[in-house]
Amino acid sequence: MPSVTIMANQIRNGRFEVEAVRSAWSRLPHSEDAAEDAGYHIPTRDSRGGLESLDYEVVENEPYKADRAQRRMLYVGYIVFVKWFSALLIGIGTGLSAFFINIAVENFAGWKFAATFAIIKHSYFAGFLVYMLFNLALVFSSVFIVTHFAPAAAGSGIPEIKGYLNGIDTPGILLFRTLIGKIFGSIGSVGGGLALGKEGPLVHTGACIASLIGQGGSTKYHINSRWFRDFKNDRDRRDLVTCGCAAGVAGAFRAPVGGVLFALEEVTSWWRSQLMWRVFFTSAIVAVVVRASMGWCKLGNCGHFSSGGFIIWDISGGQEDYSFQELLPMAVIGVIGGLLGAIFNQLTLYISSWRRNVLHKRGNRVKIIEVCIVSLITSILSFGLPLLRKCTPCPDLKEYPDIECPRPSGTYGNYVNAMFYFLAIITYGTAVPSGQFVPGIMIGSTYGRLVGMFVVKVYKKLNVEEGTYALLGAASFLGGSMRMTVSLCVIMVEITNNLQLLPLIMLVLLISKAVGDVFNGGFYEEQARLRGIPLLESRPKQYMRNMIAKEACVNQKVAYFPRVVKVGDVVAMLQSNSHNGFPVIDHLQNGETVVIGLILRSYLLVVLQLKADFQHIPVPSDTRGALSTRHSVTDFVKPASSKGLSINDIHLTQDEMEMYIDLQPFVNPSPYVVPEDMSLTKVYNLFRQLGLRHIFVVPCPSRVIGMITRKDLLSEEKEDSDATELPPVSIRS
Repeated sequence: MPSVTIMANQIRNGRFEVEAVRSAWSRLPHSEDAAEDAGYHIPTRDSRGGLESLDYEVVENEPYKADRAQRRMLYVGYIVFVKWFSALLIGIGTGLSAFFINIAVENFAGWKFAATFAIIKHSYFAGFLVYMLFNLALVFSSVFIVTHFAPAAAGSGIPEIKGYLNGIDTPGILLFRTLIGKIFGSIGSVGGGLALGKEGPLVHTGACIASLIGQGGSTKYHINSRWFRDFKNDRDRRDLVTCGCAAGVAGAFRAPVGGVLFALEEVTSWWRSQLMWRVFFTSAIVAVVVRASMGWCKLGNCGHFSSGGFIIWDISGGQEDYSFQELLPMAVIGVIGGLLGAIFNQLTLYISSWRRNVLHKRGNRVKIIEVCIVSLITSILSFGLPLLRKCTPCPDLKEYPDIECPRPSGTYGNYVNAMFYFLAIITYGTAVPSGQFVPGIMIGSTYGRLVGMFVVKVYKKLNVEEGTYALLGAASFLGGSMRMTVSLCVIMVEITNNLQLLPLIMLVLLISKAVGDVFNGGFYEEQARLRGIPLLESRPKQYMRNMIAKEACVNQKVAYFPRVVKVGDVVAMLQSNSHNGFPVIDHLQNGETVVIGLILRSYLLVVLQLKADFQHIPVPSDTRGALSTRHSVTDFVKPASSKGLSINDIHLTQDEMEMYIDLQPFVNPSPYVVPEDMSLTKVYNLFRQLGLRHIFVVPCPSRVIGMITRKDLLSEEKEDSDATELPPVSIRS
């Protein structure tokens, strides 16, 4: 009797989660005791704080086939229309959210500074009190919303969204309350002057909007639509969330192309050309909505935001050309950005780890006190440090035409914001929505401008602009910290409106990323690892090249169901473990046992809850005709909240526990299968690129019934005369 095992290795730092059956191609043991002794080594749902893998694979069971058979061309056109209409709604919603957050932040900041400057004329101390209390009130509102209403709204949300698109669902990250908490929490934290930005939270905001549109709203708040019932699955929701991520970046920077590339480079693990079109369309809609909103504000309808914009700076009228001599200091900026970015990632990781493991376990009150203390420190430094140095007004250009001033005459010079490095480190990880784009730009532009000042003094004959070096410094720090290249390069070009700087930005990004990769991972990857999100990186680990699939599932046993199983046995199996997929076996007429497919835990729970398929005798039932009237594909959808059915929600009588279920109509009859001697590198790539949750591992096959080539996949429907089945050929005894 061939042995049977199941692979469920959790690969963190190179280990992934696979459920695999090792048997003789489709054979399993006849022993009934095997099911009782079987057991997985998959971590339970609680072992990672509620994380759960997503099911991107199409389950081609009987309800799915019946649903496909009922679809006509008009219905297919309706599905395509709804997909594009969803992209339109995501773009409009994210654009309006970005505009609302920006207008609220600008107005709160405007009122704060207006009151501070009015009082500071009479007393610096009174002005400081007003400034501090204003910041404290805004920050308190943000942390109160997060701690008491939407805990998942804390942080930037990008590590969680990246994990979601990588196949790992974190509970609560896409809820309606998370969206509300993200929007209003960002207004409080950014308006309160903390060393953080709203760009990262806007990515999370766009993802939440996309998820809510994909599921037709929120059932908890009685906002639901049947239009989107066909998109309530992980596969279609993944595409919508990808559109939302791109829309968030497009709304934050007014960079639609950068948003598309950000979604492609940074957050997604799976991409196709059809999705590219919808993501690009969504980003374009965001750009149109933001531009129209800004045009409305120019009429004086937005208070302090009436002349504002989303572009951080515009140096289109600055340095037009650069010389070969400047490449060396620009390369130095890239090296500095890589070093400071790596140090920033490591320090932030240490402090965030201490917060999660020690400080934040003491309750919400400690979280609120911590954020208020950080707000006080930020207010003291931002108000007091400029007073330590006397700013000198720029000289009159008519009297001193040879002296260049970085600002127009009559204004004051710019004070170096080195404090942002310290403040950004202690601020990230607090219980408020926070992004790292703006702090990164402030930090990088500081040392970039210092290098520019040095270049001005050394190369006196060159037409050197310090602002150009400040831009390159900002790009270098973001590249050294976040390790983005293509998308960040395009974003920097879009927010500066200066295409001539593209080669320089590419240079510093490549250098800063290369230097940073020597020391640690990217910012979001490190934060995802801290949160216990098991991301599958783009490349497998080196040690996997020397391993095969069989070695990854050694010393593990299988837990499976027969095709016709007693209801009580199903309940007992689901109560005794937290596995999410089970092989299903059947007995042929000749007595051998074969695997007929894989059934998901969520499908079993739905079948137990509906009770429509219970039968009194343990024999297979022919339900093909009546199955479509009892079940539809929408019966098995999983909500975006990750809080679907639980075995504790199922209530059965003793008589029902003695009944039977035929599982064959609900299994996935074609799960992905790999031979036991396949290299673990190939298994890893297959698992990640297809977005799988389970892979069966079986002994090497003994027969070949055919071979599929490129011609078979590209050819039209074959005629009956060409469909000749070849006899199987034995290749192994």
